[in-house]
Amino acid sequence: MQETIILTESSITDVVSVTSETTPATIAPLPAAELEVEKPEIVKPPVIKPEDDGSPKVSAFSLAGLRQKKELQETQRAMVRQTDELPREKFSETDMLLQWNKFAQRLSDTGQKIMATYMQINDPILEGTTIKLELPNKGSKVDFDSNKHELLGYLRGKLHNHDIVIDVHVNEVITSKHAFTPIEKFEKLKSLNPAVETLRKMFDLDI
Repeated sequence: MQETIILTESSITDVVSVTSETTPATIAPLPAAELEVEKPEIVKPPVIKPEDDGSPKVSAFSLAGLRQKKELQETQRAMVRQTDELPREKFSETDMLLQWNKFAQRLSDTGQKIMATYMQINDPILEGTTIKLELPNKGSKVDFDSNKHELLGYLRGKLHNHDIVIDVHVNEVITSKHAFTPIEKFEKLKSLNPAVETLRKMFDLDI
């Protein structure tokens, strides 16, 4: 059995009154400025300008700068010590000429005829630790200087003196003293070392 609800004028008035009192008022929107969220401040790292080689600059007064300076000084001192420890034994012009001609013969035997010819155009002269050689033109001088490093290393090693240098001068009127025949070669060797003649006689060697 359904219950019938009868609304009277007074009851309707009460309902409206209660609804208006219990319903919350419309909330007014906040200003746009108050709705903005404060953004955090972004701190950029300092820019380090690289040196020419790509590495960052190091202050000369910083610990890293002082350490690098000390390492450089140690390296330089080590290089000086290494240079000072190289042999510097005395040698004579005869010693030099003997090794000079041995190397020229080695070049000739290995097919390096041009360099061997330059070395035997005339006998070099020794002044202190400087070996002076005269060549007939600028072209031969340039060619010799470009290929003398192996010869220089050989002489420094055989004569035990790393102060040796080779100084080449151009003299267009020099007379060639190159030994072309076996007899001329033997005579040149004999003038450098008389013991060669003794060995030839001892073993009955042909020239």
